[in-house]
Amino acid sequence: MKKYVLDLTVKSVEALSAKHVLIKLTSEETLPEMAPGQFVEVRVDNSPSTYLRRPISINLVDYNLNELWLLVAMIGDGTRQLGKLHAGDKLNCLFPLGNGFTMPVDKSEKILLVGGGVGIAPLLHFGCEIRRMGGQPTFLLGARSKSDLLELEYFEKIGRVFVTTEDGSLGEQGFVTNHSILQNEKFSRISTCGPKPMMVSVARYAMSNGIDCEASLENNMACGVGACLCCVEKTTEGHVCVCQEGPVLNIKKLLWQI
Repeated sequence: MKKYVLDLTVKSVEALSAKHVLIKLTSEETLPEMAPGQFVEVRVDNSPSTYLRRPISINLVDYNLNELWLLVAMIGDGTRQLGKLHAGDKLNCLFPLGNGFTMPVDKSEKILLVGGGVGIAPLLHFGCEIRRMGGQPTFLLGARSKSDLLELEYFEKIGRVFVTTEDGSLGEQGFVTNHSILQNEKFSRISTCGPKPMMVSVARYAMSNGIDCEASLENNMACGVGACLCCVEKTTEGHVCVCQEGPVLNIKKLLWQI
């Protein structure tokens, strides 16, 4: 897939929480096709301590409005600077990068999309693409509390949504792998993204139940093109650069303790 380096125009910056913003970008040119699970490397221009680009998951591509959405967790100086962008600003982006989730071949295929924290970001785009081909995605989203659940209204517009919170403030109390849907329904495939302990737990569930599963890894990806070797992951096929071979990998290739 062809890669682009473009100065995209900030259309809006919406604060979703004290630590998260949703940045909507657009371009005078038609945005290229982007697969669910791929990511963008953004250049941070106003942070002297940020020397390298920052990898951000593609949250959504609205082809009708020619918009690219990025859900940003402001956890360092670079991402905090991104949160200070305003409508009309330019953001230099290298995209689309990496390999995404495997799209279903049959719209009737029952896929469960499991996300935690800001790891929900690529699942929205994936769910939209499943919906666009006539399928119905099912989401299982986890967070510490109700206030930490992001973009819930968008997920509810495109599929079934089930929620867990650690404090029980919304949905079922506990972790995603404790949710009753995993006992009450059968899925042919699971796709997951979020904190590694959560993904490992989801992978264990999938393996023990004979369900095919893909995980979107969140290794540090400084360059996005396999040059810096920051994101290397040891797999059954040797060491691979997650930014090139992933970020989405089948759990059977991962050497997690599953």
